[in-house]
Amino acid sequence: MKKRAAIVVTLIVANIAGLVGWTRLAPAQEPAFTIHKVDEASFTAREPGDPFFILMIGNDGRPGLEGIRGDGIHLVGVNPAQRSATILNIPRDTWVDIPGRGAEKITRSMEFGGLQLQVQTVAGLTGVNFSFAITVGFDGFRALVDEMGGLHVNVPYRMFDRASGADFQPGRVHMMGEGALSFARNRNIPNGDISRTHHQSLIMLGALERAREVSKSPFDTMRLLAMTTRHTQFEGVGVRDLYTLIALGLSIDPANVRTVTMPSAIGKVGKADVVFAAGGSDSLFADFRDDAILQGH
Repeated sequence: MKKRAAIVVTLIVANIAGLVGWTRLAPAQEPAFTIHKVDEASFTAREPGDPFFILMIGNDGRPGLEGIRGDGIHLVGVNPAQRSATILNIPRDTWVDIPGRGAEKITRSMEFGGLQLQVQTVAGLTGVNFSFAITVGFDGFRALVDEMGGLHVNVPYRMFDRASGADFQPGRVHMMGEGALSFARNRNIPNGDISRTHHQSLIMLGALERAREVSKSPFDTMRLLAMTTRHTQFEGVGVRDLYTLIALGLSIDPANVRTVTMPSAIGKVGKADVVFAAGGSDSLFADFRDDAILQGH
Protein backbone atom coordinates (compact mmCIF):
# COMPACT_ATOMS: atom_id res chain seq x y z
CA MET A 1 0.00 0.00 0.00
CA LYS A 2 2.81 2.40 0.90
CA LYS A 3 4.61 1.59 -2.36
CA ARG A 4 1.46 2.28 -4.39
CA ALA A 5 0.96 5.61 -2.61
CA ALA A 6 4.57 6.60 -3.29
CA ILE A 7 4.10 5.81 -7.00
CA VAL A 8 0.93 7.93 -7.14
CA VAL A 9 2.70 10.88 -5.46
CA THR A 10 5.64 10.59 -7.85
CA LEU A 11 3.32 10.57 -10.89
CA ILE A 12 1.45 13.63 -9.63
CA VAL A 13 4.74 15.47 -9.04
CA ALA A 14 6.00 14.45 -12.47
CA ASN A 15 2.83 15.77 -14.15
CA ILE A 16 3.03 19.11 -12.36
CA ALA A 17 6.72 19.38 -13.13
CA GLY A 18 6.09 18.69 -16.79
CA LEU A 19 3.50 21.47 -16.96
CA VAL A 20 5.96 24.05 -15.66
CA GLY A 21 8.93 22.97 -17.77
CA TRP A 22 10.78 20.63 -15.41
CA THR A 23 13.64 19.36 -17.54
CA ARG A 24 15.42 22.60 -18.38
CA LEU A 25 14.55 26.26 -18.82
CA ALA A 26 14.96 27.73 -22.26
CA PRO A 27 18.32 29.56 -22.67
CA ALA A 28 16.59 32.94 -22.91
CA GLN A 29 15.05 32.53 -19.46
CA GLU A 30 16.90 33.50 -16.31
CA PRO A 31 16.53 30.82 -13.60
CA ALA A 32 16.40 31.86 -9.98
CA PHE A 33 18.19 28.70 -8.92
CA THR A 34 20.43 26.09 -10.45
CA ILE A 35 20.38 22.83 -8.48
CA HIS A 36 23.29 20.50 -9.18
CA LYS A 37 23.68 17.00 -7.79
CA VAL A 38 27.26 16.72 -6.57
CA ASP A 39 27.49 13.04 -5.68
CA GLU A 40 26.47 10.09 -7.83
CA ALA A 41 24.40 8.33 -5.17
CA SER A 42 20.63 8.51 -5.47
CA PHE A 43 19.30 10.91 -2.85
CA THR A 44 16.13 8.88 -2.39
CA ALA A 45 18.19 5.71 -1.86
CA ARG A 46 19.75 7.06 1.31
CA GLU A 47 18.60 5.98 4.72
CA PRO A 48 15.75 8.32 5.71
CA GLY A 49 17.53 9.65 8.79
CA ASP A 50 20.99 10.12 7.26
CA PRO A 51 22.42 13.65 7.52
CA PHE A 52 23.19 15.36 4.22
CA PHE A 53 24.78 18.62 3.13
CA ILE A 54 23.92 21.28 0.58
CA LEU A 55 26.16 24.11 -0.62
CA MET A 56 24.11 27.25 -1.30
CA ILE A 57 25.74 30.04 -3.32
CA GLY A 58 24.25 33.46 -3.91
CA ASN A 59 26.06 34.66 -7.02
CA ASP A 60 26.43 38.24 -8.23
CA GLY A 61 25.49 37.49 -11.84
CA ARG A 62 23.59 40.32 -13.54
CA PRO A 63 23.52 42.05 -16.93
CA GLY A 64 26.72 43.94 -17.73
CA LEU A 65 28.91 42.07 -15.24
CA GLU A 66 31.81 40.02 -16.58
CA GLY A 67 32.46 36.91 -14.50
CA ILE A 68 30.10 35.52 -11.89
CA ARG A 69 31.38 35.22 -8.34
CA GLY A 70 30.12 33.44 -5.25
CA ASP A 71 28.71 36.41 -3.35
CA GLY A 72 27.10 34.46 -0.50
CA ILE A 73 28.45 31.09 0.62
CA HIS A 74 26.40 28.92 2.98
CA LEU A 75 26.72 25.27 3.96
CA VAL A 76 23.40 23.76 4.98
CA GLY A 77 23.54 20.55 6.99
CA VAL A 78 20.25 18.71 7.52
CA ASN A 79 19.69 15.97 10.10
CA PRO A 80 16.27 14.48 9.22
CA ALA A 81 16.23 12.14 12.22
CA GLN A 82 16.55 15.10 14.60
CA ARG A 83 14.36 17.43 12.47
CA SER A 84 17.19 19.93 12.80
CA ALA A 85 19.54 21.82 10.51
CA THR A 86 22.60 24.04 10.69
CA ILE A 87 23.60 26.89 8.38
CA LEU A 88 27.35 27.45 8.35
CA ASN A 89 28.27 30.80 6.79
CA ILE A 90 31.58 31.45 5.01
CA PRO A 91 32.49 35.11 4.31
CA ARG A 92 32.98 35.70 0.58
CA ASP A 93 36.38 37.38 1.10
CA THR A 94 37.84 34.35 2.90
CA TRP A 95 41.44 33.77 1.74
CA VAL A 96 41.81 30.14 0.63
CA ASP A 97 43.67 27.87 -1.74
CA ILE A 98 41.63 27.49 -4.95
CA PRO A 99 42.50 24.24 -6.79
CA GLY A 100 44.55 25.03 -9.87
CA ARG A 101 44.64 28.75 -9.08
CA GLY A 102 46.49 29.17 -5.78
CA ALA A 103 45.66 31.56 -2.98
CA GLU A 104 42.70 33.87 -3.65
CA LYS A 105 39.40 35.04 -2.21
CA ILE A 106 36.94 32.16 -2.08
CA THR A 107 34.39 34.23 -4.01
CA ARG A 108 36.52 33.94 -7.16
CA SER A 109 36.21 30.16 -7.35
CA MET A 110 33.00 30.49 -9.33
CA GLU A 111 34.54 33.11 -11.59
CA PHE A 112 37.47 30.81 -12.36
CA GLY A 113 35.67 27.49 -12.75
CA GLY A 114 31.93 27.80 -12.23
CA LEU A 115 29.86 26.02 -9.63
CA GLN A 116 32.00 22.89 -9.75
CA LEU A 117 35.19 24.69 -8.74
CA GLN A 118 33.26 26.59 -6.06
CA VAL A 119 32.16 23.24 -4.61
CA GLN A 120 35.72 21.87 -4.70
CA THR A 121 37.11 24.95 -2.98
CA VAL A 122 34.56 24.98 -0.15
CA ALA A 123 34.93 21.22 0.31
CA GLY A 124 38.70 21.65 0.53
CA LEU A 125 38.32 24.32 3.21
CA THR A 126 35.73 22.52 5.34
CA GLY A 127 36.10 18.80 4.60
CA VAL A 128 32.34 18.56 3.91
CA ASN A 129 31.02 16.23 1.20
CA PHE A 130 27.98 17.81 -0.45
CA SER A 131 24.95 16.06 -1.91
CA PHE A 132 23.74 19.12 -3.79
CA ALA A 133 24.97 22.57 -4.76
CA ILE A 134 22.46 25.36 -5.36
CA THR A 135 23.22 28.76 -6.84
CA VAL A 136 20.95 31.78 -7.23
CA GLY A 137 21.42 35.08 -9.10
CA PHE A 138 20.05 38.57 -8.44
CA ASP A 139 17.09 38.68 -10.86
CA GLY A 140 15.83 35.20 -10.15
CA PHE A 141 16.13 35.73 -6.39
CA ARG A 142 13.97 38.85 -6.57
CA ALA A 143 11.36 37.09 -8.72
CA LEU A 144 11.07 34.06 -6.47
CA VAL A 145 10.78 36.10 -3.26
CA ASP A 146 8.09 38.25 -4.90
CA GLU A 147 6.13 35.17 -6.02
CA MET A 148 6.28 33.78 -2.49
CA GLY A 149 4.67 37.01 -1.26
CA GLY A 150 7.80 38.27 0.45
CA LEU A 151 9.64 37.18 3.59
CA HIS A 152 9.78 38.20 7.24
CA VAL A 153 13.35 38.97 8.30
CA ASN A 154 14.66 39.88 11.75
CA VAL A 155 16.77 43.00 11.17
CA PRO A 156 19.33 43.23 13.99
CA TYR A 157 19.90 47.00 13.92
CA ARG A 158 19.27 50.18 11.94
CA MET A 159 20.54 49.87 8.37
CA PHE A 160 21.02 52.59 5.78
CA ASP A 161 23.26 52.06 2.79
CA ARG A 162 22.94 53.92 -0.52
CA ALA A 163 25.11 51.41 -2.40
CA SER A 164 22.87 48.40 -1.74
CA GLY A 165 19.64 50.32 -1.16
CA ALA A 166 19.23 48.89 2.34
CA ASP A 167 17.05 51.11 4.54
CA PHE A 168 15.60 49.21 7.51
CA GLN A 169 14.64 49.80 11.09
CA PRO A 170 15.54 47.08 13.61
CA GLY A 171 12.98 44.38 14.27
CA ARG A 172 10.85 42.03 12.21
CA VAL A 173 10.53 43.43 8.69
CA HIS A 174 8.50 42.14 5.75
CA MET A 175 10.66 42.29 2.62
CA MET A 176 9.78 41.76 -1.02
CA GLY A 177 12.44 40.69 -3.51
CA GLU A 178 14.19 44.04 -3.94
CA GLY A 179 14.32 44.70 -0.22
CA ALA A 180 15.58 41.20 0.60
CA LEU A 181 18.35 41.57 -1.99
CA SER A 182 19.43 44.95 -0.58
CA PHE A 183 19.51 43.48 2.94
CA ALA A 184 21.63 40.56 1.74
CA ARG A 185 24.09 42.81 -0.13
CA ASN A 186 24.62 45.52 2.50
CA ARG A 187 28.27 45.66 3.62
CA ASN A 188 28.06 49.10 5.25
CA ILE A 189 27.67 47.49 8.67
CA PRO A 190 29.90 46.54 11.62
CA ASN A 191 32.41 43.83 10.60
CA GLY A 192 31.45 44.22 6.94
CA ASP A 193 31.67 40.91 5.07
CA ILE A 194 31.55 38.81 8.24
CA SER A 195 28.25 40.31 9.38
CA ARG A 196 26.82 40.32 5.87
CA THR A 197 27.18 36.56 5.45
CA HIS A 198 25.27 36.06 8.73
CA HIS A 199 22.52 38.40 7.54
CA GLN A 200 22.17 36.34 4.36
CA SER A 201 21.42 33.31 6.51
CA LEU A 202 18.57 35.28 8.12
CA ILE A 203 17.05 35.57 4.63
CA MET A 204 17.27 31.77 4.35
CA LEU A 205 15.47 31.36 7.67
CA GLY A 206 12.81 33.79 6.49
CA ALA A 207 12.34 31.74 3.32
CA LEU A 208 11.87 28.54 5.34
CA GLU A 209 9.34 30.25 7.59
CA ARG A 210 7.43 31.57 4.58
CA ALA A 211 7.46 28.19 2.84
CA ARG A 212 5.92 26.58 5.93
CA GLU A 213 3.30 29.34 6.08
CA VAL A 214 2.10 28.70 2.53
CA SER A 215 2.29 24.87 2.72
CA LYS A 216 -0.45 23.66 5.02
CA SER A 217 -1.51 20.66 2.93
CA PRO A 218 -0.07 18.21 0.36
CA PHE A 219 -1.69 20.31 -2.37
CA ASP A 220 0.08 23.42 -1.08
CA THR A 221 3.37 21.51 -1.15
CA MET A 222 2.73 20.65 -4.80
CA ARG A 223 2.08 24.34 -5.52
CA LEU A 224 5.37 25.23 -3.82
CA LEU A 225 7.11 22.59 -5.92
CA ALA A 226 5.59 24.04 -9.09
CA MET A 227 6.64 27.55 -8.05
CA THR A 228 10.18 26.33 -7.45
CA THR A 229 10.43 24.63 -10.82
CA ARG A 230 9.35 27.80 -12.62
CA HIS A 231 12.50 29.49 -11.36
CA THR A 232 14.93 26.61 -11.37
CA GLN A 233 17.37 24.86 -13.67
CA PHE A 234 18.35 21.29 -12.80
CA GLU A 235 21.58 19.38 -13.33
CA GLY A 236 21.36 15.68 -12.51
CA VAL A 237 18.44 16.18 -10.15
CA GLY A 238 15.23 14.14 -10.47
CA VAL A 239 11.63 14.81 -9.52
CA ARG A 240 11.85 12.64 -6.42
CA ASP A 241 15.05 14.40 -5.32
CA LEU A 242 13.41 17.81 -5.33
CA TYR A 243 10.18 16.59 -3.76
CA THR A 244 12.18 14.93 -0.98
CA LEU A 245 14.20 18.10 -0.40
CA ILE A 246 11.08 20.25 -0.16
CA ALA A 247 9.29 17.80 2.11
CA LEU A 248 12.30 17.58 4.43
CA GLY A 249 12.64 21.35 4.50
CA LEU A 250 8.99 21.80 5.42
CA SER A 251 9.36 19.27 8.25
CA ILE A 252 11.96 21.42 10.02
CA ASP A 253 10.85 24.22 12.32
CA PRO A 254 12.98 27.37 11.79
CA ALA A 255 13.46 27.37 15.57
CA ASN A 256 15.46 24.15 15.09
CA VAL A 257 17.80 25.72 12.54
CA ARG A 258 21.01 27.15 13.94
CA THR A 259 23.06 29.65 11.95
CA VAL A 260 26.79 30.02 12.71
CA THR A 261 29.48 32.01 10.93
CA MET A 262 33.01 30.64 10.54
CA PRO A 263 35.39 32.09 13.14
CA SER A 264 36.96 34.90 11.15
CA ALA A 265 39.57 37.65 11.30
CA ILE A 266 39.75 40.64 8.95
CA GLY A 267 43.17 41.29 7.43
CA LYS A 268 45.00 42.28 4.26
CA VAL A 269 46.88 40.59 1.45
CA GLY A 270 48.73 43.36 -0.34
CA LYS A 271 46.16 46.12 -0.69
CA ALA A 272 43.19 43.77 -0.67
CA ASP A 273 40.91 43.46 2.36
CA VAL A 274 40.42 39.77 3.10
CA VAL A 275 39.05 37.44 5.76
CA PHE A 276 41.11 34.67 7.33
CA ALA A 277 39.70 31.54 8.96
CA ALA A 278 40.45 32.11 12.64
CA GLY A 279 41.26 29.70 15.46
CA GLY A 280 38.51 27.21 16.09
CA SER A 281 37.49 26.93 12.42
CA ASP A 282 38.78 23.39 11.98
CA SER A 283 36.99 22.08 15.08
CA LEU A 284 33.79 23.84 13.98
CA PHE A 285 33.99 22.22 10.54
CA ALA A 286 34.56 18.78 12.10
CA ASP A 287 31.64 19.25 14.50
CA PHE A 288 29.39 20.30 11.61
CA ARG A 289 30.27 17.58 9.13
CA ASP A 290 29.78 14.53 11.36
CA ASP A 291 26.01 14.83 11.77
CA ALA A 292 25.01 18.38 10.71
CA ILE A 293 24.43 19.35 14.36
CA LEU A 294 26.84 21.42 16.42
CA GLN A 295 27.36 19.83 19.81
CA GLY A 296 30.50 21.68 20.89
CA HIS A 297 29.96 25.12 19.37
